[in-house]
Amino acid sequence: MRYKGRRQSSNVEDKRGMSTGKKVGIRGGLFAFVALVIYVLLGGDPQMALNFLQSGTETTETAAIYVPSLHEEELAEFVSVVLADTEDVWHKLFNEMGLHYREPKLVLFSGQVPSACGFSSAATGPFYCPGDDRIYIDLLFLEQLQKKLGAGGDFAIAYIVSHEVGHHVQKQFGILGEVQSMRQQISQKQYNELTVRLELQADFYAGVWAHHAQKMKNILDEGDVEEAMNAAQAVGDDRLQMQSQGYVVPDSFTHGTSAQRMSWFRKGFSTGDLNDGNTFDSSEI
Repeated sequence: MRYKGRRQSSNVEDKRGMSTGKKVGIRGGLFAFVALVIYVLLGGDPQMALNFLQSGTETTETAAIYVPSLHEEELAEFVSVVLADTEDVWHKLFNEMGLHYREPKLVLFSGQVPSACGFSSAATGPFYCPGDDRIYIDLLFLEQLQKKLGAGGDFAIAYIVSHEVGHHVQKQFGILGEVQSMRQQISQKQYNELTVRLELQADFYAGVWAHHAQKMKNILDEGDVEEAMNAAQAVGDDRLQMQSQGYVVPDSFTHGTSAQRMSWFRKGFSTGDLNDGNTFDSSEI
């Protein structure tokens, strides 16, 4: 992808090198603490006691000396340019619909990070938190994950960023909240089916972004689309489950198969038409 010398987003927050921890404050003071100890000794649930104590915790952040490598800085620049491109594309598409696009923030972190969605480690992979409208990425872990899954190339990273931005778009359309509101009303199997459709739509939106970014800015190098397709294939539920446990459990899928993820990204890239992306009514899944 052509990114050198191009506009970088101002919505990147660099928290690499920030260590996070919890400062515990005892609710009710010493008397409450002693009472809870007695409660546990008399057979009470230790987890309930721990939850009570931790309800008074505060999150703290401390800065450590962090010197990123030249390669990591190049990755950070690339991600910032991709985010800027998503801003330009989604502003254009929202404007055409008479809507206002609210730009998400992108947080670069190392190791672990606090968010409105709770504490997360790099091992969870890149994620979008609707509670604070932020995308969280550990660049070094992301690169390691690419190597492990065999999904290399810079545009594979662009696909991942644009997929997470797709979830932010879903929130603004009201889709994300609607799906999340169903969590307590349906079975786990039914909810998994909804999350699959949610993820496939984010793949479609990633394809829509690539379609319009190419038309607007001519960003693609030869082989870029193939890198994105390879990344979509690599993170299919069926492939990941087969690699990790040697068999697949379709009812537990939450992101879609490799074929589905590639298909919906390809569809978004081919048409660039948001009207083609209603995965919830589609019989193609």
